[in-house]
Amino acid sequence: MKPLLHIKKFSCGYASKFSICVDEISIQKGDFCGIIGPNGAGKTTLFRGITSELSPIAGEILYKGDNLHAIKRQKRAQHLAIVNQNVGSPTISVEEYVLLGRLPFQKTLSFVESKEDFEIAHRFMKMTNTFRFKEKMMNELSGGEQQLAAIARALTQEPDLLLLDEPTSHLDISHAISIMNLLQKLNEEEKLTIMMVIHDLNLAGEFCQHLVMIKSGEIYAQGTPHEVLTYDNIEKVYQTPVITQENPLSGNPAVFLVSQRVMDKSS
Repeated sequence: MKPLLHIKKFSCGYASKFSICVDEISIQKGDFCGIIGPNGAGKTTLFRGITSELSPIAGEILYKGDNLHAIKRQKRAQHLAIVNQNVGSPTISVEEYVLLGRLPFQKTLSFVESKEDFEIAHRFMKMTNTFRFKEKMMNELSGGEQQLAAIARALTQEPDLLLLDEPTSHLDISHAISIMNLLQKLNEEEKLTIMMVIHDLNLAGEFCQHLVMIKSGEIYAQGTPHEVLTYDNIEKVYQTPVITQENPLSGNPAVFLVSQRVMDKSS
């Protein structure tokens, strides 16, 4: 089966000379993929390469067999939706913000919302539990609420692939779990393919089906959470001792940190 997104022999980077080199990543339709790795490993660099914020140095990214970077921006936005780490807080209402997701489908520069646009926006606002404050201004929302509104706007594009850069960053556990549960529901019920950068290894192990672990600008490991989140991989990539066990309810891998004091006592 042809992958929805196929990254091969791809590299991108910055003038500072930092770059990331990916031999191959294949994302099938319906996958829920997490990109993990320590700070500075290249997760966001890869994300920006996929979203075309960074131009490729070499290689290519294929979307349904076509060169992703060769697809016109408006057409690309009809298939791929992006939620960045910093949502921002523009002085517009939540409803107006979410309706911006319909821009790729406008035939002219004048944006006039149709009845269908409102129906689609309201559907995803209800799904993300943001319809209740549709008349509030974006800058009046909490960080978690802004993230939900950003996801609602992305879903309003009706994409095949949703790309997210650390959607749970800076959120408390309640908001983080709510967003991950929402993404899992979208993946399972709406058959939405999801690829996300995520810091929290326990969230990654619990919710993602496929993980890509990055170290120093290269892929160190990829596969299922059980294959990737081993104590050996984590200790080598993150340079910190951990214990990995299965979650007693889900059976997914869970990661436990070990303090230096405990390590000193056990040695």
